[in-house]
Amino acid sequence: MGRAALAVLKYVRVGVIVAFASGSGVVLAADVKLTGISSDNDLFDILSGGSLLVGQSISEEEAKPSSAEILAAAQADYKRLLAVLYDNGYFSGALTITVDGREAASISPVQPPANINKVIIDVELGPKFKFDRATIDPVAPGTELPNGFAIGETASLGVLKQTVSTGINGWRDAGYAKAELASQDLIARHQERTVSADLRLNPGPKLRFGPLTVKDPSNVRTERILDIAGLPEGEVYSPEELKLATERLRRTGAFNAVALIEAGMIGPEDTLPISASLTDAPLHRFGFGAEYGDPDGLSLTVYWLNRNLFGGAESLRIDGEISGVEGANGGTDYLLSALFKRPATFNEDTNFFALASIEQLDEVSYFSRQLDLVAGVERIASEERTYRLGLGLRTAQTRDAFGENRYTLLTLPTGAEFDYRDNELDTKNGFYIDLAVMPFLALSGADDGVRSFVDARAYKTFGTTRAVTFALRGQLGSVLGPDLSVAPADYLFYSGGGGTVRGQPYESLGVDLGNGETVGGRSFVGLSAEVRVQATESFGVVGFFDAGYIGEEEFYDGSGTTHSGAGLGIRYATGIGPIRFDVGVPTSGPETGDNFQIYIGIGQAF
Repeated sequence: MGRAALAVLKYVRVGVIVAFASGSGVVLAADVKLTGISSDNDLFDILSGGSLLVGQSISEEEAKPSSAEILAAAQADYKRLLAVLYDNGYFSGALTITVDGREAASISPVQPPANINKVIIDVELGPKFKFDRATIDPVAPGTELPNGFAIGETASLGVLKQTVSTGINGWRDAGYAKAELASQDLIARHQERTVSADLRLNPGPKLRFGPLTVKDPSNVRTERILDIAGLPEGEVYSPEELKLATERLRRTGAFNAVALIEAGMIGPEDTLPISASLTDAPLHRFGFGAEYGDPDGLSLTVYWLNRNLFGGAESLRIDGEISGVEGANGGTDYLLSALFKRPATFNEDTNFFALASIEQLDEVSYFSRQLDLVAGVERIASEERTYRLGLGLRTAQTRDAFGENRYTLLTLPTGAEFDYRDNELDTKNGFYIDLAVMPFLALSGADDGVRSFVDARAYKTFGTTRAVTFALRGQLGSVLGPDLSVAPADYLFYSGGGGTVRGQPYESLGVDLGNGETVGGRSFVGLSAEVRVQATESFGVVGFFDAGYIGEEEFYDGSGTTHSGAGLGIRYATGIGPIRFDVGVPTSGPETGDNFQIYIGIGQAF
């Protein structure tokens, strides 16, 4: 009996099954069989995934692939599938692909058959080869080679490529930008089923960064491009420095595309010139939005952005917002703000910003109309760590249960952000901490004090097929200094709503003064927990529990009031983040008269 007959065959007929099951119009391109390898062998799925024929056998288009397309896929599969065999240590394997009984390689692509009904991919694995010698020299100090590149391990072509790449990158990290593979001696001994691998690297000279030149014309001045990139000319070459310079240019928002290209030839005195290929982003951007919710009412937003205000990648963004129109959570709120940013102001990683805003908040428990002027710097210490320091002036008119007040404050807003999330809108693993501390000096109408707020989040995901993500969030707020009656009303804390406790009405929890009067508290604690289950590739289910605390005291001491909420939600994955739909109900706390709350948005709740 032939080898193919002894093998366990697995037919690729998924297209037919899907067509009958869903009626979606999926059609079968050709009957494709992969033979010669057991279906329970892990390599079966790897070969199937690497085959154009198998991928082509299911078409979601109306028309079937033509005979010419099927033949082209068959002829391309020789190289693709042999590469899979070599990558898994099968160097003496054999592969035949027949199209209606004819070897695919023997058929002229310019004269394909009129029809193709059956394609058979027949694989003969042969023995698996192992390394009997595995050397690479020289390697830079501290280079960690792949574990698979060792005597007795499977002689994988992928491991060989990875080893060469690791060796070259080790030298590049040490400043040898032109390191390359000088020679390779690979000997396969078929009787012994072994492979000897001797790899030789040529590090080349240790290089320093040469001058950065701008290759393409740009509306951003050349001297500003050089300042923003911050490439350390004259210092030892580093791929990490090149990556950082690229990221600095990208984050300005002034460019649609950024590429820093190493020169092909070494420059004078062992320097490496770098050229910048840049594509400017459109100078202006305009956007608007509208949202309606019950009981929040109608919200309208609009913004205008200039990405290169003075020719140095400075940006100016003007935002306007009207919210709470015909809503039940107080009156109508207004906001008009202008934010100016100048990248690389003091050095390449320190940006200057200036903000001016006018805002009116007409909430259930207080009214505030304020003007804010803030200027400061933002220090980007790394991709994950950012620090802020500013100097501001705030003047406001407020009204709450204690009466009306006018105050003017000199503020010193400071902050730090640590963002180690793998995805901002749909985090699976990592943590995030945002710390804001703002001392304020009362020029009139209030007392001196400090307002602080911490937002900390952690995420952990288990499994892959139906992944389960556990997400935790803790919030802590405090107003230190002024008594509750003289503290700025818009600096105090409330709890309830989508940002704190879902299921409870927006800002429904404060400090109860009696007689139906409520004001914000000087201390706040918020806790949230979610379990996110990925039900399908597109849909997920979420269960959540939130709790909040508001106290009259400066720091939490347990004397205040708590409430909580819980609920369920669904998520639908999109290219810009999951669409979120949550329904929450109150589970404890003062009676509010509301039985449930609905929340809709893009991105996870936190």
